[in-house]
Amino acid sequence: LGEKVKDVFNPGDHGSTFGGNPTACAAALSVISRIDDTLLCEVKEKSAYVFETLEGSEGIEAVSGMGLMIGIKPAKRTAAEIVSSCMERGILPLTAKDKIRLLPALNIPFDKLKEAVEIIKEECAK
Repeated sequence: LGEKVKDVFNPGDHGSTFGGNPTACAAALSVISRIDDTLLCEVKEKSAYVFETLEGSEGIEAVSGMGLMIGIKPAKRTAAEIVSSCMERGILPLTAKDKIRLLPALNIPFDKLKEAVEIIKEECAK
């Protein structure tokens, strides 16, 4: 199968949050045990903030996703260019094909989320 599938995945096509190893799975179970209604309510508020702030903003074609797993389709520059600019400003988003991919920790402090979203918004507008 090697030759048949060698070009199927490119960098950024497939990521893994936990990867399936025993240590990562134990960590995942610990995190899952700590999720409660308060945390989930905060995630909804943070998600709504990101969507409301970015949707319709200059240089942003579309915002999609659920919770804090968010994709931003830029209109002016490539996702890779924007991610690079964000990294220079201390923000570490990812790319997913032609989108900027956000996967912050569910417990990210609101002030840090606002700072990151503002930087992303500014970079998309350039």
